[in-house]
Amino acid sequence: MRRRDGVFRRPARRRFSGGFWWILVGMAILLLIVIFGRERKSRSELSVGQKSYRHEKLMEGFNITEEMLSPHSITRQIGDQISLAKAFVVISKESNNLQFAWELSAQIRNSQVLLSNAATRRAPLSIEESEAAIRDMALLIYQAQQLHYDSATMIMKFKAKIQSLEEDVSALSDKSTKHGQIAAEEVPKSLYCLGVTLTREWYKISSLQQRLPEGKVAEKLEDNNLYHFCVFSDNILATSVVVNSTASNAKHPERIVFHLVTDEVNYAPMKAWFSMNSFRGVTVEVQQIEDFSWLNASYVPVLKQLQDANTQKYYFSNNNDDGKTPIKFRNPKYLSMLNHLRFYIPEVYPALKKVVFLDDDVVVQKDLSPLFSIDLNGNVNGAVETCMETFHRYHKYLNYSHPLIRAHFDPDACGWAFGMNVFDLVEWRNRNVTGIYHYWQERNVDRTLWKLGTLPPGLLTFYGLTEALDPKWHVLGLGYTNVAAQTIANGAVVHFNGNMKPWLKIGMEKYKGLWDKYVDYSHPILQQCNFH
Repeated sequence: MRRRDGVFRRPARRRFSGGFWWILVGMAILLLIVIFGRERKSRSELSVGQKSYRHEKLMEGFNITEEMLSPHSITRQIGDQISLAKAFVVISKESNNLQFAWELSAQIRNSQVLLSNAATRRAPLSIEESEAAIRDMALLIYQAQQLHYDSATMIMKFKAKIQSLEEDVSALSDKSTKHGQIAAEEVPKSLYCLGVTLTREWYKISSLQQRLPEGKVAEKLEDNNLYHFCVFSDNILATSVVVNSTASNAKHPERIVFHLVTDEVNYAPMKAWFSMNSFRGVTVEVQQIEDFSWLNASYVPVLKQLQDANTQKYYFSNNNDDGKTPIKFRNPKYLSMLNHLRFYIPEVYPALKKVVFLDDDVVVQKDLSPLFSIDLNGNVNGAVETCMETFHRYHKYLNYSHPLIRAHFDPDACGWAFGMNVFDLVEWRNRNVTGIYHYWQERNVDRTLWKLGTLPPGLLTFYGLTEALDPKWHVLGLGYTNVAAQTIANGAVVHFNGNMKPWLKIGMEKYKGLWDKYVDYSHPILQQCNFH
């Protein structure tokens, strides 16, 4: 552009005001802030996401069991310390160092809290959080070692403790056996009352003795077409249960004859009871063992042995054998002729051909008439075998260190049970079985062949002469062990062999109902004697 004075000049630039420039600068800064904020937020979100992902992978991969098994694991180290400390707690208590035991227990709890926290958060323990607990526990374990709580000392202490406990258990077991034997042998007041009351009734009421139809009874007692049972007992109520349960389950009770033998003391009350009670038409004969004149010391080895001073000392002295022989082996009942009368059945009943022998601690649950048609295959004794387990074989009952026993009997021969036996009295007489019994009884005068009861001589006497019966005929064990409910339900005869008889307070409650079922507790005499 030419000026008027003729000089050319550039056009002047248009200038912006200062306020406008500040507006432009502010907008630029704002834009930068927005862009930077978004980038920062994005980075923050990515970081959080990465952390969350890593945490999830850690949670997914962490396993407390694997952590405990790792040789470099802090968790494992603490766990090992706890196990060792627990052992030292026991030892310190045994050593009566109760303060130290308390300190150990407190530190064990602290360490267990650490392990619990690690398991809860599913993350391994760090050195920082566990260092103090490990150090404190290590100090206590070191103190325990200084107190000689080492493994050798621990083993010796435990051995001494075990020996002491075994001695205590043995002493308590002996006491329990003695007390149990005494409880089993005592006569409950109610049974004593029953005997006294019935004796009074027998002599007071003469009509009782007139109720016995002697002629008809005598015919039945020798009729081999009938079913003959024998029971030898001084327990009136127990014998009544045997008779009542047999009659209650019999298809033809009128064909049953019971031959009962008791002692002089219980003869009158036994006769009174069976005279005043009827058992569905069953015939009952009661005899007293004192009337058998042939049963004397010159004929019966057991009675002869009773006259021996050593035998009397063994069974009746409190200072015999220095207490080495268990009390059950010295029970005088094993010398009772009521107990041994089972070996003289053919002589007690000379006219009979077959009988079923029942102990007074059995309950009959089925009809027993089929027993009389069982073929014994020429044997004398029909019995249920008890050798399902090894301890019921002959070696359990007999002394196989004795040459006589070793020479004549197989130690693994199967044992069997007295309590429900079918006896063929014809074969018995032909084989002179009572003579066999006498032979072995005479050789056991010093009790070196066997010690306990009538079963061992029975095993010797009927060796090779016993026919095995179906186990359902005779179920044993209700007086000392648990028996399967189905086995009991299927049993024809259940046997309360053992000390816990159903008429005693020590009887097993769950089986008493089987026996109570055949006791009429509403009977006036039973109520008078407080039976319930």
